[in-house]
Amino acid sequence: MRRRDHHRGRRGQRFTEVLLGVSSCFLRVLCDSVVKLGLVALLGLSLAAQTFIQMTDPQFGMYEKNLGFAHETDNFEFAIATANRLKPAFVVVTGDLVNQPGNAAQIAEYKRIAAKLDPQVRLFNVAGNHDVGNEPTKASLAAWREAFGPDYYSFRTGEITGIVLDSSLEKATQNVPEEAAKMETWLRSEFEKTRREGAKNVVVFQHISFFLKDPDEPDQYFNIPRETRQRYLKLLHEYGVKYVFAGHYHQNADGRDGDLEMVTTGPVGMPLGKAKSGMRIVKVTAEGVSQQFYDFGALP
Repeated sequence: MRRRDHHRGRRGQRFTEVLLGVSSCFLRVLCDSVVKLGLVALLGLSLAAQTFIQMTDPQFGMYEKNLGFAHETDNFEFAIATANRLKPAFVVVTGDLVNQPGNAAQIAEYKRIAAKLDPQVRLFNVAGNHDVGNEPTKASLAAWREAFGPDYYSFRTGEITGIVLDSSLEKATQNVPEEAAKMETWLRSEFEKTRREGAKNVVVFQHISFFLKDPDEPDQYFNIPRETRQRYLKLLHEYGVKYVFAGHYHQNADGRDGDLEMVTTGPVGMPLGKAKSGMRIVKVTAEGVSQQFYDFGALP
């Protein structure tokens, strides 16, 4: 009897140890899950009307100089899959969707992958210089509008009002001065409309940054000419715009003009310098805008 009781005691002890081990493992998994969920909530990366993702410069064809776009396909598919996982209110792609203006294969590949975005997540396309040309023409603008819709427009998602501009109509207007003037007139009228409606968070999106770091920096390929820049900045200040998001630079930069922040975002596609491919996650709250660029190896 004593031996039998002894064996029962040992079996009971082993059972208790196994049970405690399973419970401990379960608790570790549960705690890890809670921590991860807490981080997601802290970063505001759940489906919310105030969260959006900025992608820029997928630029199909850049890596292989228009001979192919396999690398861009991999990057953009990963970016869209990430957006589907994070479920922002919208994704905005701030220009240079393709590398060669009007290239049918590059445009088709961009559209094929973009169509995989969750239908509940809105997608807004922005025209870049590689989409409409460094010196846009009536024909190149018409081709963009046929393929993607208007090259400047506004949208409303939750408490965010987005203003999309065609920066090529700020950068190089010699072939289409009437189109450039038309967009500038439209912009003022759109700002008047947002003021009448009491819009709270007005954010501007375009491809080329007004400036990279300093509103008085010299003219160069990666910014808007100073004369036009100062005119637009004055208009943005007049209507209380605090944030402009752009791309084109293929790396990150941040500049300020008083209370206006100029955010330049690195590419989904091919980076330059020491930059890495990635995307920017932006959260808009009553307190302001918080944003961070994540390269593809560091996404939440």
